[in-house]
Amino acid sequence: MDINIEQLKKKIIYRSNYRGTKEMDKLLGAFTKKYIDELNFEDLLDLEKLLNIDDTNLYNFFNGMSTEFVFDENNINKLFKNFLYSQDIQK
Repeated sequence: MDINIEQLKKKIIYRSNYRGTKEMDKLLGAFTKKYIDELNFEDLLDLEKLLNIDDTNLYNFFNGMSTEFVFDENNINKLFKNFLYSQDIQK
């Protein structure tokens, strides 16, 4: 099955903005908006995997707290861990 990169990007953008908790919608939406056009196909797949992790573990990972999930060492997780959220990005 051949995956269209633009379709994958649309799926990721939607998933990052509609998570279920307002805080994670804003954080992941801003993160995705900032990096989506700079990512290669492998990074997009890693971002899709990141978005499949529950909000509690993502929030804890982002804030340096313990998680029930073991996060892979990849470019996306490093970018997310070091992302500086700003409400200006959302605009």
